[in-house]
Amino acid sequence: MSRPTSIKTSEEVRDRLRVLAAERGTTITELLEELASRELTDAERQRRAVEAAAELGVDYSEQVQHAGQDAWAKIRAHQGGAAA
Repeated sequence: MSRPTSIKTSEEVRDRLRVLAAERGTTITELLEELASRELTDAERQRRAVEAAAELGVDYSEQVQHAGQDAWAKIRAHQGGAAA
């Protein structure tokens, strides 16, 4: 088990995290762990894109990368910016 640590944030954010955790029947710590585990880093996103392209038999070139980024930008625009 890892050692506890502190994260400095505003009272507003802390209070919101408290409400969100309570609504889910969990703790702020568990909520933050869940949020952090479901978000990918840039390196993880890149690795998954390369793996997905390989599964499709596509060479993951810069052109393919840009086309994918453009497609996701269009999807986010249609979702009102909700997907990041």
